[in-house]
Amino acid sequence: MTKTAKQIAVLVSVVLVFALFNSCMYLLLTGRLSNNFSDTSQSKQIDVAKFLPHVPESDLARLESSLKLTDNLPVLDGAAALVPVYAAIVDNVYPAGCVTFDGSVFDDNNYYGENFAVDSAMQYNNTVRGYKAIVDGTTDILFCASPSEEQKQYAEEQNVELIYVPVGLEGFVFFVNENNPVNSLTAEQIRDIYGGVYTNWKQLGGADRMINPVTRLAGSGSQSAMDSFMQGREIAPKSVFSITGASIGFSFRYYMDGLVGNDNVKMLSLNGIYPSAENIQNGTYPIIAKFYAIYRADNDNPNIPVLIDWLLSDEGQKLIEKSGYVRIK
Repeated sequence: MTKTAKQIAVLVSVVLVFALFNSCMYLLLTGRLSNNFSDTSQSKQIDVAKFLPHVPESDLARLESSLKLTDNLPVLDGAAALVPVYAAIVDNVYPAGCVTFDGSVFDDNNYYGENFAVDSAMQYNNTVRGYKAIVDGTTDILFCASPSEEQKQYAEEQNVELIYVPVGLEGFVFFVNENNPVNSLTAEQIRDIYGGVYTNWKQLGGADRMINPVTRLAGSGSQSAMDSFMQGREIAPKSVFSITGASIGFSFRYYMDGLVGNDNVKMLSLNGIYPSAENIQNGTYPIIAKFYAIYRADNDNPNIPVLIDWLLSDEGQKLIEKSGYVRIK
């Protein structure tokens, strides 16, 4: 064999080895991870810039409000999933110019709306920081789901009594990759997934893939709802290899369907009932969560009860409904 032929043979061998290696890596890892979506429930953040009050192009529900506040404006804050609600309240009820920023305009690069000015009538601290803000008195009304035990404890430690007024309904939902053949699970099956009883989708009528049960940040509204859903059961540690499987995650219906809007995932029916707005309103969907307007009992701002009464009126409930959520009445 000539020297050139040997070189060609070596080159072909190297190419074949790399091709074989890449094929194995795809079969063992890449192909499996392509059906995973852990980041869907962990990295997606609401684009607050799309919901700024008194900006004509904002994606906010609008109506002819009979309530117009001009002074003693309660500072509104809340969870990511509820930004469209409390931003719409500011837009419809508060005067233009009450939402201010540390800079001249809202900065798209900030993560939690950090450049809202201290004197702004709208803030965005999300659930974890928002509960601290309402207890510390830097926010007047917080729009959130139920608190975690740690958040309740923080309020008690500060000798602060919080008032929780239910103003809307939302479904707590579970979702999987759109290619997952599983479309419906029972509540107990999901508890068993997160409790470590089921570890492979084939046990539930799906493909032979490990289950990757995704959780959320402790203290977030969705994780607190999940802890309540587990009914005292511990969430089991998952296998380090579960990342090569197919995920299941949880959130609130409108946050997943209307705000994040990921076409690669689908919401599961629970006990055979799909989490549509109609099924949440009529009470047939099994897990319906209230969300609240929360304020300190010792807050003497006279417009807090005025605003909450308006929210519970037909007009206020219509705004909640137009914002994509379900009216509580």
